[in-house]
Amino acid sequence: MSLVLGPLLRHVDADSATIWVETASAATVHVRAGDREAQARTFAVHGHHYALVEVTGLGPGTATPYTVEVDGEVVWPEPGSAYPPSCIRTLEPGRPLRMVFGSCRVSVPHDAPTHAQFGVDALRTYGLHLADGHETVPDLALFLGDQVYADETSQAMRDFISARRDPEQAPWWELRDYEEYAELYRLAWSEPANRWLLSTLPSAMIFDDHDIRDDWNTSASWRRDMWATDWWRDRIVGGLAAYWVHQHLGNLDAEGRAADLLWQRVAAHEGPDELDLSDLVDEVVERADKQPTTFRWSFARDFDTQARLVVIDSRAARVLEDERRSIIDDEEMAWLDDQLCGDVDHLLVGTSVPFLLSPGLHHVEATVEAITGGLLGKPGALVGEWVRRKVDIEHWAAFQEGFAQVGGLVRDVASGGRGRAPTSIVFLSGDVHHSYLIEAVPAPASGTTASSRILQAVCSPIRNPLPAAMQNVFRIASHGRARPVGRVLGRRVPPSPLHWRMTHGPWFENLLASLEVTPRGLRLTWSTGEVVGGDHERPRWRQVSRVDV
Repeated sequence: MSLVLGPLLRHVDADSATIWVETASAATVHVRAGDREAQARTFAVHGHHYALVEVTGLGPGTATPYTVEVDGEVVWPEPGSAYPPSCIRTLEPGRPLRMVFGSCRVSVPHDAPTHAQFGVDALRTYGLHLADGHETVPDLALFLGDQVYADETSQAMRDFISARRDPEQAPWWELRDYEEYAELYRLAWSEPANRWLLSTLPSAMIFDDHDIRDDWNTSASWRRDMWATDWWRDRIVGGLAAYWVHQHLGNLDAEGRAADLLWQRVAAHEGPDELDLSDLVDEVVERADKQPTTFRWSFARDFDTQARLVVIDSRAARVLEDERRSIIDDEEMAWLDDQLCGDVDHLLVGTSVPFLLSPGLHHVEATVEAITGGLLGKPGALVGEWVRRKVDIEHWAAFQEGFAQVGGLVRDVASGGRGRAPTSIVFLSGDVHHSYLIEAVPAPASGTTASSRILQAVCSPIRNPLPAAMQNVFRIASHGRARPVGRVLGRRVPPSPLHWRMTHGPWFENLLASLEVTPRGLRLTWSTGEVVGGDHERPRWRQVSRVDV
C-alpha cells in the first residue's frame, strides 16, 4: 500500500486546510475536496516519506468530503471502509467554538484483557461515537502531551525493537532513534477508528515528557546525566525530529510554516529528486535542545474574537541552570507576554503540565524546589533532587519564578489591565493522570478584582490509568485551598498572584474532555468509554461530568 500513515487533518481555518500523510516511497500526493484540489511532493526524513498538502479556497462553515491520491492512485478513503467519508469542516466566523482535549494515551490492543489493565481508549470510543452520527465533529482536538510513550513500550513496539537490535543493551526497551519513533507513531495512529477520527477531526498537539522520556528536562543534573550516556543524543534528536514531522508541522498555519527554517527548505525545493531533510532536521532539533532560544515549539491561533488559543512549550524551553530555574526562558516569556491579552471572549492557554495543581500537590512541589535550591543546605539539596525525580516534581509549581510571572500576567488580563477582560481564562492541561476543574481568583494582597473567571481544566489520561494506591493520594491532596505565600519557606518562594481551590473532581477514568462556547460562557464536559454487554470492540460513550461556566 502506498499510504503508510494518515491522512491526518491538521490546521483548518475558514478557507483552508492542511492534510498530513506518510507514503511508502517518494511520490506526489494529491488531495481533492469538492471542486478544490491541491498537491505536494513528499520530502524524506531518515528513509521515510511525508507530505503536507494545503487545500485553499474552501468556503467558510462548509463540510466537504475529501480524497487522497498518491501518484494518481486513490488511497483514501480505503475501499469498503466502515466509516463515513472524511470531511474538511472549515471554521465559520461567529459559530460557537467546540473542541476536545486531553493527554496521555498508550497504544495497546482493544480487547478484554487489555481493557482490564489499561481501561477503554477514550479517543477510540469518541471516534466510534462520531462515526455513528451521535454528534457533529468538533472544530479542534487539542492533544496536550504524551501522544506516544517512548519509554514505556507496548509488546508490538518491543517486537519491532527486538527485530533490529539487542534490547539487553542501552537504551533497552525504550526507543533509540528516529526509525523507532516512526514505528511508534504508526502504532499510535493506525488503528482504524482512531485513524478515521484523525482524518476528519482537525488537531493541534504539544509534547510532554513521555514523548521523549519520563522527567524530560526536570533539572540541570538530569540533563547532565542523560548527556553522559552514549545513547541519549540519538534519542533526543530522533524524538524531536519525529515530533517536528508528525506533530509540530501540522500545528502551523501558512504564515507559521513560512517562518519555519525547515519548511522553508521544503517549500523552496525544485530539483527532480525528493528532498532529503534528514541532516538538516537533525541539526536544527539538536541545536534547539541545547539552545532553546533557537527554535519555538509554542504556537497560538485566534478563532475570530471569540477565542484565542495559546499553546505553551513547558518542556523544551526550560531554564535549568543551577543558579536559576524557570519553566520557560526569557524569550518564551516575552512571546507569552505578547499572547496573553484581552479583547477576546475566551482566552484558552494550553500547557501540557497543569499550571494549577491541587492545593496539596502545589505546596509539596514548591517545598521540594526550595529544598533542592539549598534551603536545608547541600544534604537537603541532594535529597530534594532525588525526590524531584522519584515522584515527578516538575510542574509549574516546581518552577516558582515562571509560575509567579505567568500568574501575574493572567491576573492582569482578568482585571482588564491588558485590554478588555475576557469572560474566561482557561488553562487546558493533562499529564497528571487524574482530571479536575479548579477556579482561581487574584490573591487578596494584590488589591486586584478579576472580571474574568480563571479556571484550570485538566483531562488526563486518555488511556493510561493511575494505580489505585496513587488515586487515594491525589484525592487527599485535592482538598482545601491553595494560598502559596511563602509562609513556611520564607523568601525562597515568591507570593503567588492567585489563590485557588478544586471545584470539581478529581476523576480517575480514561477521559476525553470537551469545551464549548455557549451564550452564557463555556460548557466543559468529561466523558469516557464504557464496555456494555461484553462488547469490547465497540464501547459506548458515557458522560462523567458537565460544568457550565
